[in-house]
Amino acid sequence: MPGDYARIEKALAFIVEHAARQPGLEELAAACGLSPFHFQRIFTRWVGISPKRFLQHVTLERAKARLAGSGSVLDAAFAVGLSAPSRLHDLFVAHEAVTPGEFKLRGEGLEIAHGWADSPFGDALILTTRRGICGLAFELEAGREATLADMVRRWPRARFVEDGKAMAAVARRVFAPRAGDRVELVLHGSPFQVKVWEALLRIPPGALASYGRVAQAALGAPRGMRAVGAAVGANPISYLVPCHRVVRGTGELNQYHWGRARKLALIGWEAGRAEAAGD
Repeated sequence: MPGDYARIEKALAFIVEHAARQPGLEELAAACGLSPFHFQRIFTRWVGISPKRFLQHVTLERAKARLAGSGSVLDAAFAVGLSAPSRLHDLFVAHEAVTPGEFKLRGEGLEIAHGWADSPFGDALILTTRRGICGLAFELEAGREATLADMVRRWPRARFVEDGKAMAAVARRVFAPRAGDRVELVLHGSPFQVKVWEALLRIPPGALASYGRVAQAALGAPRGMRAVGAAVGANPISYLVPCHRVVRGTGELNQYHWGRARKLALIGWEAGRAEAAGD
């Protein structure tokens, strides 16, 4: 299944370019070098719904409708905070933030284990401390070394230890959780960044939120959206802290640090699974 993402990514890039005219199955299959039958089978297995239905989930008009209709859902989620029922597969994400003093130390005295693992969205780099996951990245176009350097710079004084076997076990709990699994996150950022990331944690899977709504949840008012956008972009724990669920107020799917096609994949995958589950 992890290898399927490379094939699907080609189709997603094609969707981004041609979404306005809603390309059909044959055209999407050709874009990733597969027969329509093979493409349909791989795609449906990967996301749980047909390519046509997936395409509807990631188009601008669909995004606008989801933004317009998600107000009550998000208001409730922001009001009650993070809770187990808001996560797929009974996955409960607990989190704690480093103290301002710890943040200023920039990782001094901290040991961080890291390693690459398979995920439904391509190769994933996971970083953990003894308190929990502190980083989750997807491979950048520049390659693994550039991806690791991008993450390491966030903790310039920490000691990094490679442990691929342990990270593979963490990846299983993250991407294929079993009932009762618990994932601990360590939010390593400024107090302002942490407020924004905590607001992201309260966006339910399958829902989208505008930057203004995230600002409202984090700050109590729809202001400072430029700073909120910067904090969203600085999120070091992708997927679990779901910055991919934030879009422009117009419904447009803006850029994503790990690639726009991957943002589409994450949004469509979650929407498809929520739909299949009847949420």
